[in-house]
Formats: sequence, structure tokens, C-alpha cells
Amino acid sequence: MTTNEIPPEGSPGLGAVRPAAMSDRSFIATWMFAWLLGFLGVDRFYLGKIGTGVVKLLTLGGLGIWWLIDLILTLAGVQRDREGRLLPDYEQHKMIAWIITAAGFGLWLLTAAISRAFVYVPADWPMMPWWQGR
Repeated sequence: MTTNEIPPEGSPGLGAVRPAAMSDRSFIATWMFAWLLGFLGVDRFYLGKIGTGVVKLLTLGGLGIWWLIDLILTLAGVQRDREGRLLPDYEQHKMIAWIITAAGFGLWLLTAAISRAFVYVPADWPMMPWWQGR
């Protein structure tokens, strides 16, 4: 076959792009596991990556770094299962996953800032009796 010929249908030819096989695992489940239980490696176990799941469990998500990387990989749509297949429902659920994750991190930052502000409250500041432990 020369470069000017069109390859027959169904046969891989020059420049032919094969559709990637999609995983039977769910993007939503992977994202929720990565976000809420990723420090325990549950997302890795769900994707069939048992070895790295155990390592992630024993290191508590790589002290949080591996947890964050896996969450970002999942949200970016490049997380794959054990066979190297992409998660099928990423395109239809990515926006809501990003919004909920951003809202969760925003809420975490807000509560951390409020908690930190109470460190600077004087001990003799008038408070409710139940707050002071009376």
C-alpha cells in the first residue's frame, strides 16, 4: 500500500487512531474514593491497583502528597485502572466534581481560618458560661 492509498475499513493504517478502551470502573466512584478516602488508598484498591493501594494505606496517602496527586489526576481525567483504561463517565461528570471539590477545599480553608482566629481571643474575653467550661 502506498501513502496515497486509503486503508480498507477496519484495518489500522497510517495515522489511524484506535479508540481507547474504557474501564468498567466509574469516574464518580473513583473521584469520591480519592477525595474522601484517598489517604487510605481506597481509590487505588477500587481501580485494581492493589500493590500501590497497600503502600498508600501504609504511608497515609504519602503523608497527604500522594492523596492530593491522585485527586488531581482523577479530576483531570487521566486516572486509569489496572489495565491502563480511562474512566468512561469523566466528560459528563467533570464539572460537578470540580465544583464540589473546590467548594470542599474552600470550606476547609474557611473553617481553618476561623479556628485559627480563636487562638487570639483573650482568656478574659466575655463568653457564654458553657464556652468557658462552667
